[in-house]
Amino acid sequence: MSERAEDEVRRLIVELRILESTAEYLQARANLINAALTELNLASMSLEGIERKDSDSIFVPIGGGSYIKARLENTDKIVYGIGAGIAIEKTIKEAREDIANRINELNRAKAALEQQLSQVISKLQEGQSRFQELTSMLRRKG
Repeated sequence: MSERAEDEVRRLIVELRILESTAEYLQARANLINAALTELNLASMSLEGIERKDSDSIFVPIGGGSYIKARLENTDKIVYGIGAGIAIEKTIKEAREDIANRINELNRAKAALEQQLSQVISKLQEGQSRFQELTSMLRRKG
């Protein structure tokens, strides 16, 4: 019986390592999605402010929580990144619609990742419980 238990412990160790690395990978992907969502939400809010045109000047982020005041010359069109280093000119309305669509897509991807991560964590917890049971049993018999 103890040889079968030892084999199962070895198998569980491998399985737990795989599950841990999978969880880390999924968490890293979720972090990337969260960063992209933050950036897109900021872009959407900026475009909304420009569209309202409360004034001809805005604060432009320059990094590190710092901003510079800038004057807007032409707000009819913006240059909008579509990926892979490619940008096109669009109206603010078109850009806001595209950004809203990207936000929706990322939220769906985030929900799917969170579901996968939850399943992996559940399996990891089950495996850890089984591992503890087996090692406890082996200690008692050994």
